[in-house]
Amino acid sequence: MTININPIIFEWQFISIRWYGVLLALGTLLTVLLIVKLFREKKLSTNLAIDLSVWLIIGGLIGARLGHIVFYNLAYYLANPSEIIMINHGGLSSHGLTIGIILTFLIFIKTKKLAWKKLVDLVAIALPILAGFVRLGNFTNSEIVGRTTNLPWGVYFPRFELEPLLRHPSQLYEAIIAFSIFYILYFIYKKYYTKLPPLFITHLFILLYFSTRFLVEFVKEYHTLSSGLTMGQWLSIPFIIYGAEWFWQKYKPTAKKRRNKKRA
Repeated sequence: MTININPIIFEWQFISIRWYGVLLALGTLLTVLLIVKLFREKKLSTNLAIDLSVWLIIGGLIGARLGHIVFYNLAYYLANPSEIIMINHGGLSSHGLTIGIILTFLIFIKTKKLAWKKLVDLVAIALPILAGFVRLGNFTNSEIVGRTTNLPWGVYFPRFELEPLLRHPSQLYEAIIAFSIFYILYFIYKKYYTKLPPLFITHLFILLYFSTRFLVEFVKEYHTLSSGLTMGQWLSIPFIIYGAEWFWQKYKPTAKKRRNKKRA
């Protein structure tokens, strides 16, 4: 299969509309609308949902850009500082986005003096939607391609390379995974939210997203390989450990539970 999508939908003088930008905007809009919906369901202010969303969009975008610069191409940007603000040239990091969202959320709840545990699970449910649309944008840009493959669904990206190599459509893998994670989180929210402890959904999102991101990296083109792992895998490990540790501490068998099991 050959994918040769023109990333530019419309161009006039210095203005260009790209598929990536449209998909990013659509994913952002759907994410914000869902956050508003979830806040309303929990009798929380719509204005609070919109206010928080605006903060997270700005903070997440800054974090995504800085993450790409620091984690993946620091030497280039130090040599070309004018490119740092050229976000239209591409270059966003999902790990940087996550860090930016976390820091922005902490600043927001500190500034507004809010009970953050009531909010963060609702935000976490919506985030995979944005992640999925970003990966669809990467697909239209013929970027973040997979490694070569002989599988029947391998894709040739002529805008990425002239040699007709079939590659894993890793962008679509990640998009499907992100939308699947959203379905899982939303299903759990609808069925079990009142029975779950605070932060359960947030930590489940962290564990699922970064564990699958770690695995998908095995079929993505090498990017800053170190000690057998890609940069994306190294950056995912702390999140995986954090998520797994939270569940272990929350649900590890206590001595009392073990005694009860033995008696039974």
